[in-house]
Amino acid sequence: MTVTIKFEVDSDGIALLTIDLPGRSMNVINAAVSRDLSELIEKVATDPAIKGAVITSGKPAFLAGADLDMLGSQAGSASVADMFKAAYAMNGQMRRMETCGKPFAAAINGLAMGGGLEITLACHYRVCADDPKIQLALPEVKVGLLPGGGGTQRLPRLMGVQASLMLLVKGDSISPQQAKAGNVVHELAPLSEIVARAKAWIREKGDPVQPWDKKGFKVPGGEGAFNPGIVQTFTGGNAMVQKETLGNYPAVQAILSCVYEGHQVPMDAALRIESRYFTKLMMDPSSKAMIRSLFLNKQAADKLARRPKGVDKFQVKTLGVLGAGMMGAGIAYVSAQAGMDVILLDTTIEAAEKGKAYSQGLVDKGVQRGKVNAEKGQALLDRIKPTTSYDDLKGCDLVIEAVFENREIKDGVTRKTEAAIPNLPVFASNTSTLPITGLAKSFSRPQDFIGLHFFSPVDRMPLVEIIMGKETSQETLARAMDYVGQIRKTPIVVNDSRGFYTSRCFGTYVAEGLAMLADGLVPALIENGGKQAGMPVGPLDVGDAVSIELGYKVREQTKKDLGDAYKPAPGDHIVDKLMELGRLGKKAGKGYYEYPEGGKKFLWPGLTENWPSAADQPDVAEVKKRFLYRQAVEAARCLEENVLTDPADGDIGAIFGWGFAPFTGGPFSLIDAVGVEAFVRECDRLAQQYGARFAPPKLLRDMAARGETFYGRKAKAAAE
Repeated sequence: MTVTIKFEVDSDGIALLTIDLPGRSMNVINAAVSRDLSELIEKVATDPAIKGAVITSGKPAFLAGADLDMLGSQAGSASVADMFKAAYAMNGQMRRMETCGKPFAAAINGLAMGGGLEITLACHYRVCADDPKIQLALPEVKVGLLPGGGGTQRLPRLMGVQASLMLLVKGDSISPQQAKAGNVVHELAPLSEIVARAKAWIREKGDPVQPWDKKGFKVPGGEGAFNPGIVQTFTGGNAMVQKETLGNYPAVQAILSCVYEGHQVPMDAALRIESRYFTKLMMDPSSKAMIRSLFLNKQAADKLARRPKGVDKFQVKTLGVLGAGMMGAGIAYVSAQAGMDVILLDTTIEAAEKGKAYSQGLVDKGVQRGKVNAEKGQALLDRIKPTTSYDDLKGCDLVIEAVFENREIKDGVTRKTEAAIPNLPVFASNTSTLPITGLAKSFSRPQDFIGLHFFSPVDRMPLVEIIMGKETSQETLARAMDYVGQIRKTPIVVNDSRGFYTSRCFGTYVAEGLAMLADGLVPALIENGGKQAGMPVGPLDVGDAVSIELGYKVREQTKKDLGDAYKPAPGDHIVDKLMELGRLGKKAGKGYYEYPEGGKKFLWPGLTENWPSAADQPDVAEVKKRFLYRQAVEAARCLEENVLTDPADGDIGAIFGWGFAPFTGGPFSLIDAVGVEAFVRECDRLAQQYGARFAPPKLLRDMAARGETFYGRKAKAAAE
């Protein structure tokens, strides 16, 4: 008796296997599903009364892939032999299905990801519901793995090597229509007919032998090490992968190797090759870190795991946004997209209308690309009301101010809002640096005041940093999290401090780049070192994009607030000089880079004229270490100071907030992987050589003495 798969045989002798995992909204491949599937494959294979089988789903989605909770617990902990055995188990199971002598067909009724799609690829025939919203993908590369259920071998044999690599190394989704065109599925049909069509194929044709198991099979588009097309594909592919990953993502290289080696040998040997590479990745500590941070921790955050218990669900029906600049306009768009009515307020109606025009541009682009229905796009725009009157805010459930980073301006709009709607449930500030507790003094009910720090561009950046002021209530936190959930963003929760968590730690990346420039490092080495460390762009590049002027103003406000307690950074004088020269950043057309009209940006030659390069330059490994360790040690300080309360929030916030090297799993995962004791020792060396900013906090020294790790401490605390 199987628990996760319903089994029935019709009068034609065709079995129907309906995957329906109890207690889950979506099917995933866990130990129970795998066990039940093996049992039923064997039953179909050995029962002479059964002619063949159709596999489908009892849920709206077909199958979301392997249970990454299970993989996360396995990664890096089992022996190599045990890991290979576990990795090959699904391949052996799928191989038994496709060689058992009975035809299997898949009736794909919805989303099929990872192992879910791999099960269908091992079936002899695939019928997919003709719905463009259905997504089919092998996205394992996004969490540092490769498709381990035959995906790297069957997909190239169906699509051809080049076409399959485009999907495998990026993990992108395709629609049923694209899958049909690429030979990934055989037939499209209305949802109500897919099982009947699959059964009809078994009755009428029912070929139980896969194309690659037939004599004379050739991989579409060419195969073999000496085929000119294959040589060109892998020569170009390796170069492209190196350019894109800078050697930081071993899963991409492993996928290339799997396809290159595997497509030249029979399927059984090919699957063993795939399992060996999968095992190697699973034994890599970075895989465990990526699975934990990019999937498990993020998924928990998306489900509002940190939401206070016992607080009624809060729904924002009408949102007020103060300030229609880039941030306010983006907040208005994502909120209207989530179905809220939005009051978009600015000092002039022209400014407010310009803010709404941002949404108009996004809608128009979506309609042109066929991703947005024109009628729904117009409905979204109709929900945004530009205004200059605070009276229009009456009835709002939440108001978010997104005005300039100026305490006086924020004070003014906060007071005007409360005067217009004294019973407003929640007031939020979208500040990136100013302490929330101080801003809350402008509001008569500081317990209802909270920080919601969005990232630009709001429509594309997934993170929202929620900042608790000293008096912010748990009810207000719950309501803020409910709003973030409504707009489908990922929240992290931090406590109040200057710069909070993300801005404070991100600032160290740019600051370290300036410190290197002051030390005499070649600007190109600084920029390339940052990118090779895994950051999205170099520190000078991102400094220009954020605005040198903005950084200067934030620094000056900090100096004013801290007085004698302010500690100058090594690169402060560089920012002062650039401000004096009017080099304010990208928006001004000049900063650390030059931005010629119609041309490609390049590093400003004046950098080396004003700050000459030293005769001796460090190797890139030292540059990379300075960047990563500087950010990581600051993250540890944030945890010690209770700005952060959970390393998971720290890792999620780092990766999704400012782009900290994803392959590390985040700064806390990086420290755990290096080993706290080794990290502290290296930080002491860096501090002695470059400055006290690298000095490890007491928390790290204590952890090193006790042999602790961040996630080990977290697991221990959860168990107590």
